[in-house]
Amino acid sequence: MKANKGYIYGCALAGIIVVLMAANLAFGSVDIPLKAVGNILFGGEVEKESWQFIVWESRVPQCITALLCGAALSASGLMLQTVFSNPLADSSILGISSGASLGVALVLLAGGGSIVAGEFALSGFLSVVAGAFAGAVLVMAVIMFLSVVIKNNVMLLIAGIMIGYVVSSVISLLNFFSTAEGVHSFVIWGMGNFGGVSMAQLPGFSIVTLLGLLVAILLIKPLNALLLGTRYAENLGINIRRIRNWLLLATGLLTAVTTAFCGPVAFIGLAVPHMARLMLGTSNHNSLMPVTLLTGSAVALLCNLICILPGEAGIIPLNAVTPLLGAPVIIYVIVNQRKIQYFN
Repeated sequence: MKANKGYIYGCALAGIIVVLMAANLAFGSVDIPLKAVGNILFGGEVEKESWQFIVWESRVPQCITALLCGAALSASGLMLQTVFSNPLADSSILGISSGASLGVALVLLAGGGSIVAGEFALSGFLSVVAGAFAGAVLVMAVIMFLSVVIKNNVMLLIAGIMIGYVVSSVISLLNFFSTAEGVHSFVIWGMGNFGGVSMAQLPGFSIVTLLGLLVAILLIKPLNALLLGTRYAENLGINIRRIRNWLLLATGLLTAVTTAFCGPVAFIGLAVPHMARLMLGTSNHNSLMPVTLLTGSAVALLCNLICILPGEAGIIPLNAVTPLLGAPVIIYVIVNQRKIQYFN
């Protein structure tokens, strides 16, 4: 019955995703007729050449980015909640998102928007992406090192939180000593945006994200074993330390690439796994992982659609929308935590 429910919800979510993708392609700051959008996608003729540029260079990459980013953040949140047996764990709790923010802060606040190393120089959006990715990878490397030293999952979680606090403190100092322009640029980046991936960058972004998602899917069996406790998992022949390192590597990779290109997107990684659990009524990752990925994609596409609905009036910041959908779910989980059995 549980498996059937997973198939039903999976098919329903796939249909919702198709509808949301069509809506994301049809709506935007420029009014393009739906028929014209269809002609552009399928190689037909259109009245204005600018419409073709807008659809292929802006709306299609933004739509695919939201699809992949939602799945990536949701998978990261689910894996961390399982490995730490903590329903409030997500990719930001280990400080990886804070590390990406530190990298961007160093570029925008200390570096004036560019990276210079000898004869090498990088500026503009690429410097922001490079800074975010480097910061996330650095913190991920520290967490991986600590995972070798610290065997207890709870202690490792606390260490990640402390790293996040230290990084946030450094960012606050950089903000204090920076110029008004630098602070403004950093604040804008911190609001989140699925429109940061161009068509040229989309293949690289997609390959790295799909690689991380593939690792997450391959870890379904060990995740199910961890639900029953570390001793039981070890009796099944699972190397806990190795699996934990793979989990950290996958979540670090997914968080790094999504934060680098889209900014620190809030609540999707925290709330979506709970949405999937509440729908399925199970913690079995055989059905929970696929439904979580699909739910994350649907939620991200919905948030992106809400952001672009004002049209010519402007685009709403992404992190102004995600809490409206995610916070009620988390409040419900906290209020009903005794009734909801997550990790059994």
